Amino acid sequence: MILHRRVTPGKVVFISMVMTGILAGAILFSLWLGTADIPFSALCRTLLGESTGGTTELIVLKVRLPRVLLAGLVGFALSLGGAVFQALLRNPLAEPFILGVSSGAALGAIIGIMLGFSFQFGIPAFSFAGALVTILLVLLLGTRRMGMESSTILLTGVIINAFFTAVIMFFVSTSTDSRLHTMLFWLYGDLSQSHFGQSALIAPVVILAAVVLYGFGRDLNLMTLGDEAACHMGVDVERTKIHCFLLVSLMTGLVVSLSGLIGFVGLIVPHLARMAFGPDHRLLIPVSAIGGAVLLIVCDTFARWVVSPSELPVGVVTAFLGAPFFMILLRTRGSQWNRS
Repeated sequence: MILHRRVTPGKVVFISMVMTGILAGAILFSLWLGTADIPFSALCRTLLGESTGGTTELIVLKVRLPRVLLAGLVGFALSLGGAVFQALLRNPLAEPFILGVSSGAALGAIIGIMLGFSFQFGIPAFSFAGALVTILLVLLLGTRRMGMESSTILLTGVIINAFFTAVIMFFVSTSTDSRLHTMLFWLYGDLSQSHFGQSALIAPVVILAAVVLYGFGRDLNLMTLGDEAACHMGVDVERTKIHCFLLVSLMTGLVVSLSGLIGFVGLIVPHLARMAFGPDHRLLIPVSAIGGAVLLIVCDTFARWVVSPSELPVGVVTAFLGAPFFMILLRTRGSQWNRS
């Protein structure tokens, strides 16, 4: 068993700064690598505001940078949500998609595509509306008689997710060929439609949610011991669950509405952060969030480079990484989670 030193504010700041440096390196790497060959010196001059020619500036500032920013924000939100949900549900396999928010957002997007709306704002609006409907259903059905009990919420989310997935498959099966390709690509995670307006829309929400969730760090630490133990230690368990659930669900619904379904980010990164830095959520939350941004930026870079000039949906890459990780975690879930 690995012993973790006590978490102090200085330690949180130092490790967060180190992770931010790694994130900056991932951003530079993603801006540099791609179908078009751009010298690293030209990339640096472009980012510093020097004129390097129309093609380089167009590729870096208009094509790659918006995509990198969106990937970072989406990864940040999904991984942050995974860390919080694993504490709320006391389940090491939990991530934002477990409560059906993603399938609700996907169903809304599919309806928007069927109605002929664009990816600029129409489809994201339908997708976010689907996420909101899912949140309301989980709250109404999962908490009606038994309060915010973790197992009830979890089962309700699984049932809603299964139903919405069936509806999505119905639409996909009955759609035309052109719409079918658009639907499938979006369902596996698509960042190719990114632009600065999307990042500007979700960045304030994601950052505000992260700040508020960080404030629940101590309560989440106690809730991993069980609801009864946390209540005896002064935690308002019901209030904490409702606030964290709503924050994570709304944040997830917003980012999924712009990125499509990208799985396993909220599963992989929080566990790696927990193994490296311990279970204290005052450190786990910032490390998981920044680590999620790093992972998704790297995965998206690989997705658009590996079959260049074509590209893979980024969700395919995260699934290739996440599925083996999930199987390993499934075999060892009991002992490692309890020791943390």
